[in-house]
Amino acid sequence: MNEYPDGGGPRTLAMVLAGGEGRRLHPLTVDRAKPAVPFGGHYRLIDFALSNLVNGGFRRIVVLTQYKSHSLGLHIAMTWRLSPLLGNFVTAVPAQMRQGPRWFLGSADAIFQNLNLIDDHKPEHVLVFGADHIYRMDPRPMLAQHIESGASVTIAAIRVPRTQASAFGVIETGKSTRIESFREKPSDPAGLLDSPDESFVSMGNYIFTTEALLDLLHADALDEHSKHDVGGDLVPRLVAGGDAHAYDFSKNVVPGEASGPARYWRDVGTLDAYYEAHMDLVSPLPAFDLYNADWPVHTWFPAAPPAKVGEDRVSGPSSVNDTIMCAGVIVSGAYVHQSVLSPGVVVEPGAHVEGSVLLDGVRVGAGARIRRAIIDKNVVIPAGFDVGADPARDAARGLTISPAGVAVARKKQQFEDYIGARASS
Repeated sequence: MNEYPDGGGPRTLAMVLAGGEGRRLHPLTVDRAKPAVPFGGHYRLIDFALSNLVNGGFRRIVVLTQYKSHSLGLHIAMTWRLSPLLGNFVTAVPAQMRQGPRWFLGSADAIFQNLNLIDDHKPEHVLVFGADHIYRMDPRPMLAQHIESGASVTIAAIRVPRTQASAFGVIETGKSTRIESFREKPSDPAGLLDSPDESFVSMGNYIFTTEALLDLLHADALDEHSKHDVGGDLVPRLVAGGDAHAYDFSKNVVPGEASGPARYWRDVGTLDAYYEAHMDLVSPLPAFDLYNADWPVHTWFPAAPPAKVGEDRVSGPSSVNDTIMCAGVIVSGAYVHQSVLSPGVVVEPGAHVEGSVLLDGVRVGAGARIRRAIIDKNVVIPAGFDVGADPARDAARGLTISPAGVAVARKKQQFEDYIGARASS
């Protein structure tokens, strides 16, 4: 584990795939890239992958962007400025169409179109990580296993209940770490030898030996039947040749946290998964702990005053519990329970917020009630307004309703038309 204490140094290059459209997260991705979606108060989704890499000493990182990447590029430029003295960098690389006038056809094509980056830095190993998962992981042990095994690719694998594994790419291994089968969303996922009720599923994090990756990418680019996807096309080729291995995430030990099979990893690619991951943060015993000073999640903090909880002369004292409150938040004579209040949120007297995620600059008017909702940036909830109680009414007002019934307001959504209709009725 100490063979590469600096994370691999010049031997490695990390490529973070951040080019997806994020359609299942609409309306949160209407005008921002999926990895730029705020999470957990003042973070962005991409901060978790980048923090894991940087904390582990992997500090030569390129972020491959594509759709609606302005806010993502701005966040990376403002937040992830590493010292170039020792060759460290985190840089956003937009789609450059080096292979012709076309967008990325898939995650493998995104790498293929940026082969110049690999040629420039000449790493021995390339880390290919996703940009929109919530987890803590030290990549160094995974790299050590990858080198020791001689694998062409090593895939990070997490144990999940076998009944849930059909939603993921399922990895099947024998007595060793070598992958015997890799199947996308099978109806009959295999159990583990040491835990028949669990299955290995892919976390979307890969370490490739550079030579093998280059051979794969060139062959894939010529395959007219390929979808040009890392997990769906590149990995099966290596599995068939016996050159793919799995890294058991439950064995990963992050400083400040205990190891074990119950390691947290969450794909927040849907509105319901995004909402549930936030509820994991604010539960009485959080499933994911943001407060690990030994392995911090890095981000940019706004210049805002401390949060304040106050009392109102009419509504009385505020009641706030099991809630994350960021800088600039003001709660005055209101009730807030199991919620995330992002920077600059204001909750006025008599308002009631429960089980909700309020992004930056949201203002909740006096007496308004919000429950099981996600409110995007700079939305003003009018006084006396009710969100989350009646899905049909919320949908008629222009809110998006998730499959599980979570009401979602888009950025800067206005409710003047509804207020005027209410006043005239």
